[in-house]
Amino acid sequence: MFLPVVVEGIKPLPKGETLDGKEVYLKDKITVLGFLGEDAVKKKETIFNLNQKVYDRYAEFEDFQMVMVVPEGNQEEITKLIEDISIMGNLNKWRFVFLSTEDIEAFFNAMKVKESLDADFGTNYVFIVDKDRNLRGRKGENKKGEDEYKDAYNAFSASELSNEMTDDVKILLREYRLALKKNQKREI
Repeated sequence: MFLPVVVEGIKPLPKGETLDGKEVYLKDKITVLGFLGEDAVKKKETIFNLNQKVYDRYAEFEDFQMVMVVPEGNQEEITKLIEDISIMGNLNKWRFVFLSTEDIEAFFNAMKVKESLDADFGTNYVFIVDKDRNLRGRKGENKKGEDEYKDAYNAFSASELSNEMTDDVKILLREYRLALKKNQKREI
């Protein structure tokens, strides 16, 4: 079983400031990508849900990262948010990228997803991006035989993260492990 590509080749993440000064790349990483908006405190529960339901399960994978895009000027707010959530869990592979609202809007719109940003340039929805910068999700028939299309996951819903997103990330990681094994066999 493979996780379908729902949008091919999204643009590279614009270069922006980060808390640690290191640039963030989507290429060659399996990324959970989110947009926190100007009032990240409103998204505290979504960050907690993501950390508990998705990140904690897959943090040990070297190529896995959580990337949150935030409007410039919110560095202090994010630092405080990290301090608050760090008490409840590890945030080592969480990366926060600060961009202008124009860059956030242009990057988000170029992804061509059905969701939209709110007035604060954020959304409760997060996206799975593969190592080739393809957006992954669900399309086709689900287990019940119904048509399904999902390009994002509602991070406010702990059940959606537990029941759908964790399965989909697991499928994608398995896909890469199988490809790695196949390549290692060829080299022997």
